[in-house]
Amino acid sequence: MAGSSLYRLKKDKRLLDAAAYGRVFKKATRSRDKCFTVLSRCNDMDTARLGLAISKKNCRLATDRNRIKRVVRESFRHHQAALAGLDVVVINQPAARAAGNQQLFNSLTGHWGRCQRAMREKGAQE
Repeated sequence: MAGSSLYRLKKDKRLLDAAAYGRVFKKATRSRDKCFTVLSRCNDMDTARLGLAISKKNCRLATDRNRIKRVVRESFRHHQAALAGLDVVVINQPAARAAGNQQLFNSLTGHWGRCQRAMREKGAQE
């Protein structure tokens, strides 16, 4: 079990409180497909932070919600360097429950790309 902490998403990479989530929800860039809605906002930091809002309404079984969360966290780990400077909240859609892990990864990869483009466009405007 000692090796599992190597793969844990550290506190500095997570949104930890309601204020942090609220900040993202208030003025977010949205990206949506049939599996996820991803909200992102610049955070004035050098790292990306992830928040999860995987609801029971869209996914009744805890095992399915936990699988979705694991996939989202793993995808985020792979792309966090490219997402530096963003706070991201991932919300599940009903179709995510039935989707396979690879389909979820592919969906998230598209969302991460859209988040990056939105961040670049905002940076160019300022």
